Amino acid sequence: MGIFDNKPGGIFGNDPGKNANKGSGDFSDVSSDTSSTARTGGAPADFSDVTSGASSTADSTAAQTYTVKSGDSLSKIAKKLYGDAGEWHRIYEANRDKINDPDLIHPGQEFTIPGS
Repeated sequence: MGIFDNKPGGIFGNDPGKNANKGSGDFSDVSSDTSSTARTGGAPADFSDVTSGASSTADSTAAQTYTVKSGDSLSKIAKKLYGDAGEWHRIYEANRDKINDPDLIHPGQEFTIPGS
């Protein structure tokens, strides 16, 4: 027997239409409780020694270098490093002295990758 069966013990009981179209239910006997499972009593947590600005991730604003690999393009490099292939122009602008044609880069070239 499934819970939606029109049988005793199903959610519809013996008559699925019995309570249909009665409007909204009467919830006047429902109450709420604002109690919490959080720690009660004692002193509140002390966060006075917490400082901001520290991060375990690399600084995304610092420039880095990238060595071109076979099959790379500026858009592939941008997708890998910035998450957006359309940011290829940032790499091109930072390396105009090394790139004659943005559609033609070569393995072994080292590019400066500007930070975000």
